[in-house]
Amino acid sequence: MSTATAAESQPPQRARTTPKHLGRWIAIALTVIGLLVVVLGTKIVPEGAQEEAAGPEAFDKATFGAEQFPTAQQEITDRAVPAPELAEALAADPEAAAEEHGVESAGQMVYSTTFTGTVGEGEGGIYDVAVEGMPDSVSVRIQTGPAINGTELRDATGIFGFGQFTNQIEYQDAGAALNEEMKKQVLDPLDPSSLPGQKVTVTGAFTAINPEGWLVTPVSLEVQ
Repeated sequence: MSTATAAESQPPQRARTTPKHLGRWIAIALTVIGLLVVVLGTKIVPEGAQEEAAGPEAFDKATFGAEQFPTAQQEITDRAVPAPELAEALAADPEAAAEEHGVESAGQMVYSTTFTGTVGEGEGGIYDVAVEGMPDSVSVRIQTGPAINGTELRDATGIFGFGQFTNQIEYQDAGAALNEEMKKQVLDPLDPSSLPGQKVTVTGAFTAINPEGWLVTPVSLEVQ
């Protein structure tokens, strides 16, 4: 048998083709996969949660001071111990006095106190006050500005903790904001230069850096 005859005797092979309906299903599957990728990659923010997703609002000193100073003022007033009584307690047993009357802040004790006395001479807005019943070894002074230093108004109550703020800068700003609001409400209506010789009643807070020298930041100051 010749080669030509053998080739002619083989049945013709059918060409492999993809059915039209199979190609259509492949196209549909690819479209569905593309849609799933888009949907799964899209984050849906529930209504009302957009502000939270945007992050916390920036700290505003003026707003914080105006809103929180009345709270600090009331807390310090409620905790205030008459100055002669507090001085006696500190002299008798500093640890017991700290536990009963103080609030710890940065390793120092902060106390709230109240007293009535006669204002003496001052310098740089800081005035001595002669308080009846105080030990001769303990001096009491008040600061009236223009600059109010320290963070006693923030620390004396223990209600303003570092964890409530974003960072150390905000924590410091909170103390400054309370001082500024106190100055606006308590000290600005007064004329500090007219205080020497006058009798005043003061409620405020001080840090016991030197137990024999109290520098009080007032939350209220009334001229008799």
